[in-house]
Amino acid sequence: MNSIKNITIYLVLIMGLSVCSCSKDFLDEELKTQYSTDYFDTPEGIEELTVSLYGNIRWHFGYEWAYGITLYGTDEFTNANDLTNEMWNTYDNRLGPLGASPETGAANKNATSPAALWDQMYYGIASANTIIAKAPEVIENEQTRNRCLAHAYFLRGYNYYRLTAQYGGVVLQTEPAVGVVRNFERATEEECWEQVISDFRNAYELFEGEVFTYGKGITWTKATAAHFLAKALLFRSSERNDSWNSSYKETDLNEAIEACSYAIGARGALAGNYSDLYANWTGVDSEAEQLDEILMAAGYNADGATKGRFGNRTYNYFNPQFSSFSGGWVQRGVWIGGMDFQRCRPTEYSYAVFDHVNDARMWKTFKTVYGANNVPEQDLGVETGDPGIVMILNTKDDNTYNNYNFGAFVQNPDWVDTEGRLPEWKLGGRQTPSSGSLTSEAGQWVPNSLVLYQNGEYVAPRFKNQPICNFFAGINKTDDGSRTAEKGDAHRDVTMARLAETYLIRAECYVRLNQYGNAMNDINIVRERAQWKSGENRSYYSDGSQAFENNSLNTGSAAEKYINSNLNMNTYYLSNPDIPVTTAASDLMLTSFPDNLPEEDEAILARIGASGSYDRALNFILNERTRELLGEWQRWETLSRTGTLIKRAQAFNPEAVNITANKHELRPIPQSFIDGLLNEDGTNLSDAQKSAWQNPGY
Repeated sequence: MNSIKNITIYLVLIMGLSVCSCSKDFLDEELKTQYSTDYFDTPEGIEELTVSLYGNIRWHFGYEWAYGITLYGTDEFTNANDLTNEMWNTYDNRLGPLGASPETGAANKNATSPAALWDQMYYGIASANTIIAKAPEVIENEQTRNRCLAHAYFLRGYNYYRLTAQYGGVVLQTEPAVGVVRNFERATEEECWEQVISDFRNAYELFEGEVFTYGKGITWTKATAAHFLAKALLFRSSERNDSWNSSYKETDLNEAIEACSYAIGARGALAGNYSDLYANWTGVDSEAEQLDEILMAAGYNADGATKGRFGNRTYNYFNPQFSSFSGGWVQRGVWIGGMDFQRCRPTEYSYAVFDHVNDARMWKTFKTVYGANNVPEQDLGVETGDPGIVMILNTKDDNTYNNYNFGAFVQNPDWVDTEGRLPEWKLGGRQTPSSGSLTSEAGQWVPNSLVLYQNGEYVAPRFKNQPICNFFAGINKTDDGSRTAEKGDAHRDVTMARLAETYLIRAECYVRLNQYGNAMNDINIVRERAQWKSGENRSYYSDGSQAFENNSLNTGSAAEKYINSNLNMNTYYLSNPDIPVTTAASDLMLTSFPDNLPEEDEAILARIGASGSYDRALNFILNERTRELLGEWQRWETLSRTGTLIKRAQAFNPEAVNITANKHELRPIPQSFIDGLLNEDGTNLSDAQKSAWQNPGY
């Protein structure tokens, strides 16, 4: 798709802060030093280094840290039966400065270290520092020089944003460090946000409007810088910084509104259909990656430069363990767009926050039906291509399924459970993608079935516990049917910022300025796109599995498994049994704000005790962010920023039992970094000095 994706990444051997142990693997496996550092005294070298900055952001999606530090331990996602990063969700004592290993109680060697983000962000910062220092000296052409500087300021600002959002005050290294430096001062959080905002302002001024320097769909532009400038200003003025930010708030919020307004005006309207953002991904360099709504993405394609150690692995993390609990009726493979690694299990809140009838985003995001692609020889009345897994996402007040037996497939000689009953559900009707209605095939047996509520009680986690539920409706935003191996790298870009969030950022700024009417207008723009359109088939479903149609592996038995697995249907009508089949448009428009909110929001606000106009408005926006941005790699920082992490995790994440106020709003500073520090005279830090470096509670 873009030339940027085909350029080998070069990183400077000026690491500055890389004194911690986990850097070694990266240097050994990934660092490619085709040129000496003298090359960066040339215009060509600086521009090549500028292009390499895009490679630094791919790190975020190459391994388990993608979800561990961004989604776990929040109101939206909890862990399933896989316990790789369990400590990031439960906040137990394994989440500490040393990191967790099998020797210290981790489930395996893949647990994310708190040093992971720290190390990688400083690699990118080192490259940006070199560009900022050298570009004015070695590049005469003003346009080229400004492009390089804009990219460097943006990447440095973004990396410091991520560091400060996670750790609080960090080391501010803004000049190239020669050799290995081991004595640093830790900046305050106030100083860090000033640096982040300064870098984004510089990038915003230097970018040439919406000029896609290195290829549309991935290149950072003025709108990208505007979006993140607004995020940084909003962060500085948010609750986590209330002990020192009072003098900034009004000015920051107004500047953030101006920045958002530029991005919105420059990029135009949102994509017309929510499915276009994720569900309609059809293969490498898909049109879905070219949408004007996308402000920033980590770029991947079939080129070797986007594979390997930090290739896109995000397709692994959101599906349930379907091949296991289904008893083999639904086998995993490249024909299904996601692997069944069951890392991120939606909480009850993540289902309940939606209007199940009128919000199309729910049914364009959750995968609720898998076709049986491996039917055993026993005659059980199911054929390949019949529903093999069906998940009914009903609401708490629905009593339709109170007396039904649901469950995962039980494989024993009598095909029954220990009480002599078939645990699997009989379908009351089957949905087809063409008719959008239920067929007359009532009583069809489904080997695996799930419902959210029976008798007003949330029962979904009970249907397959071993000991934690691995049977749930996952989300489809990372599905990739273009993979050429079951566990191969994905080829689709990962969206990191888009215009719908810009509207919600601006709406939150308006709320903080008590301009609730303006906030409602921005929220309604996002909700308007979320409505069902007239003529739309509400029972139709698609995801990135469809890219398999253009996959060279789409032959023989694999082709059959693709057809039988992906039935292009959801459980909309089974989940809303009182709704007649319809193709009418729906309505999600707010008519008052923040009073008289939708029923689903009022229930959530009551659960967390939100009262008063500001508290209600802020928490409504947090709910709307879930509906629009579920799984998009930023929930933890959003809740930490707004001072709602503790309350919302305690209310909606049953596994986050050890989350502690005044501790877990920040991550631990990596002990490996602290232990590597020296005083100016070359002596080791004392225990008291080391303790002063660490965040409270760790």
